[in-house]
Amino acid sequence: MWRRLFPFLVLCLCASAALGAPEVAGNRRPVKAVADKRLEVGGGELPLYVSRDWSVPLPGVTRAVVVLHGRLRDADVYYKTALKAQAAAGAAGRETIMIVPQFLAGIDVEAFHLPESVLHWSLVGWEGGDAAKGPAPVSSFEAVDAILARLADRERFPDLREVVVAGHSGGGQVVQRYAILGRGEAALGTVGVTTRYVVANPSSYAWFTADRPEPAIAAYCHGYNDWKYGMKKLPPYAQGTPAALEKAYIARRVIYLLGTADIDPNQSALDKSCMAEAQGPTRFARGHAYFAAMQAANGAAFAHRLVEVPGVGHDGEKMLTSACGLASVFDVPGCGQ
Repeated sequence: MWRRLFPFLVLCLCASAALGAPEVAGNRRPVKAVADKRLEVGGGELPLYVSRDWSVPLPGVTRAVVVLHGRLRDADVYYKTALKAQAAAGAAGRETIMIVPQFLAGIDVEAFHLPESVLHWSLVGWEGGDAAKGPAPVSSFEAVDAILARLADRERFPDLREVVVAGHSGGGQVVQRYAILGRGEAALGTVGVTTRYVVANPSSYAWFTADRPEPAIAAYCHGYNDWKYGMKKLPPYAQGTPAALEKAYIARRVIYLLGTADIDPNQSALDKSCMAEAQGPTRFARGHAYFAAMQAANGAAFAHRLVEVPGVGHDGEKMLTSACGLASVFDVPGCGQ
């Protein structure tokens, strides 16, 4: 029987391939590795990679770099990139601690049989600060708060002078939104530590006005101005009015790092929702449009910078290890901008 059916089964499989059976999106697959360290956050445990033992005092560490992974939740890949960038930074890197948290999803917890105490979010909710699905409703922004609070401990970090929060792609989305709503900078400021945000190649931005570069798309897009794309329906984590949030945001040290070759409107990981499409056709275009709008609205009060990385597309490693990436994160000279 199976011998008679085999040719037909092969024919069906080939036909399915030829018709282009939909491929499972990368972020819908379990991660390949789970970070080996844990940090208690609001009744749960956040997995993360840390380049030094931060359970003991670390005199001599003057900079901390928190790198946020992309939509694949591949913190292991971003940790390797972070260490590569640290090595390329030379002397500046030797005085730095690198930290890469991991925002897992339920499928990751199941695949690795992780304890119930491990925090996990929906597949994309963590990018906008959503509450975790379990074991406690902890916002991904609260997780970043907890990391910054640890770094603000002067007993552990007596010589720390600066914290850099950097992210690429989905991580860039987290950093941009966290720079608007985040509370961790205040704790660092009280002990004399400055904070910088590096937003690299995100798919979208949180806008403060209802205007968009593509008004025709916004006109038919329900919710285009809701959070995480705008200021309506802010998450429970948010504190303050949109006007107050904007005033604080424009005064913060934010660098938008854009790859000049990240210009594919059909790139597989690009947010193609109408909310994102209203911001422009590509990541490069969306970044420039957002920066220009913020600059026009706020004038000299707008303290942010936009830095282009020539010839680089949607590649986290090439972005962060580029001359301009190293300049943005470690103040290494050579960017030319």
